[in-house]
Amino acid sequence: MALTLYVDTARWRAHHKHVQDSFPGLVPVCKGNGYGFGHERLAEEATRLGSDILATGTTYEAAKLKDWFGGDLLVLTPFRRGEEPVPLPDRVIRSVSSVDGVYGLVGARVVIEVMSSMKRHGVSEADLPQLHTAIENVRLEGFALHLPLDRTDGSDAVEEVIGWMDRLRAARLPLHTMFVSHLKADELTRLQQQFPQTRFRARIGTRLWLGDHEATEYRGAVLDVTRVSKGDRFGYRQQKVASDGYLVVVAGGTSHGVGLEAPKALHGVMPRAKGVARAGLATVNRNLSPFVWAGKQRWFAEPPHMQVSILFIPADAPEPTVGDELVAHLRHTTTQFDRLVDN
Repeated sequence: MALTLYVDTARWRAHHKHVQDSFPGLVPVCKGNGYGFGHERLAEEATRLGSDILATGTTYEAAKLKDWFGGDLLVLTPFRRGEEPVPLPDRVIRSVSSVDGVYGLVGARVVIEVMSSMKRHGVSEADLPQLHTAIENVRLEGFALHLPLDRTDGSDAVEEVIGWMDRLRAARLPLHTMFVSHLKADELTRLQQQFPQTRFRARIGTRLWLGDHEATEYRGAVLDVTRVSKGDRFGYRQQKVASDGYLVVVAGGTSHGVGLEAPKALHGVMPRAKGVARAGLATVNRNLSPFVWAGKQRWFAEPPHMQVSILFIPADAPEPTVGDELVAHLRHTTTQFDRLVDN
């Protein structure tokens, strides 16, 4: 009995191909928990796509992926002097976001990140004159620009890239390759047409692996069902059942990521109101689970355990049976499955 990730493999791969066709020179991204699929599986899918390069989050991830992916590996976390050395092959490319970082990578293959409106990290325009000397002792693979997802100020992503292309060109720095993130396909086309001598390569993770929501589904298996009456005590804290119904033990707990929700940015009055309502319910131990039964998302009976969750199903709903599977609405990037089944 397990928490299972079911994948409609043909549909999933058709989506990969669509994204690849829309973004020539695509650089697949595999980081964190492998977007819910695991590093080894995504390395296989990147190989299937014929990718010559795979981006990963950290040097530790690159050390694992080198055994599963035969092409180049681009580490997205910028190099910092004093970081723990990790043995990596020459086909690993390091990102760097400072002039000092470039000097610290003599002989290495590097991609230089420039500061975008994200304001996360990157070389500033004022640093560009110093790069001429710094890049003489590295193998420059290109520059990179990591763009924001939302532009609430109405600014144009393409114009931001063009601005940096103009600055780099004015500084007489090589512009053979520019790695970009969070551009639309038509925006990438516009840039490629305007700068035909530069190869633009889109680094894509979420849109590639998770862009077709209907291609994947999590389900937790029912392990036990116990009929209860109003007032019965149950669980670790011996709370009372509020009404007649069933306590349902389902595969999927905190070790899988169930109940561990990442913070969300809320936009608009209604989402904020719902957030306040959920917080209010949580203060009286009412927490909605990600599991669905008989067409409704069901409540946790108590906080999820390490490997299972206990749900309360009211008496007016159909009684689940051991072996049934409940669809679970889980975030791929925070979920660890017990098994993956290709359909």
